[in-house]
Amino acid sequence: MPRLREVSKADVHESGRVIYKMLFGERDPVREPGTATGTPGNWWTVFAGVPDVFDHAIAGFGLYRSPKRKLDPKLRELGQIRAGFARGSQFVFSQHCKASRDVGIDEKKIEAIPHWGAADCYSPIERAVLAYTDCLVLDGGRVPEGVFEALRSQLSDDEILELTYVTCLYEMHATMSRALRLEYDDVDERVVEIAAPEGDGGDFMSGVGSR
Repeated sequence: MPRLREVSKADVHESGRVIYKMLFGERDPVREPGTATGTPGNWWTVFAGVPDVFDHAIAGFGLYRSPKRKLDPKLRELGQIRAGFARGSQFVFSQHCKASRDVGIDEKKIEAIPHWGAADCYSPIERAVLAYTDCLVLDGGRVPEGVFEALRSQLSDDEILELTYVTCLYEMHATMSRALRLEYDDVDERVVEIAAPEGDGGDFMSGVGSR
């Protein structure tokens, strides 16, 4: 379950009702969850708890899909899908596998996202985008000059800014989904202590070190 309250169809704000109608039809998504892509849909119902935050997030979706964008949608999606994987969000990664297909990215490139550095299916600019994404997500924006110059050799300043903004936006969505346990990121922490066999709770290695 999400860690924050969900907003029912009856209580959602006016613009939220429009989105609920598009996604859920006549259903109340709190009582009858589920979207066309198979997710529970609770990203929407939780974000609706603060109407202007919900509206701001929806506007962000419209911004990156706007015909005003100069960045190739395939490069944009490579940044989004890798950001989801690198941040460990199954929700963002899974959704953008689907979005990547929608913009025409080859299946082999989608499958290689987890190990892109060892894959030979990407073009030089695609590799530069993936390397840049890792710098944004995994290195907190610490970008070596060589990576940036690889981008700059083929993309305009406007395209690089769009790539940076959208990729960081989706790192935020990935992080929030994990923190609030939304959609496919509603999972228990797997790094926990595993109990020793009954009657043996000692530290075996302490004995090894003393011999």
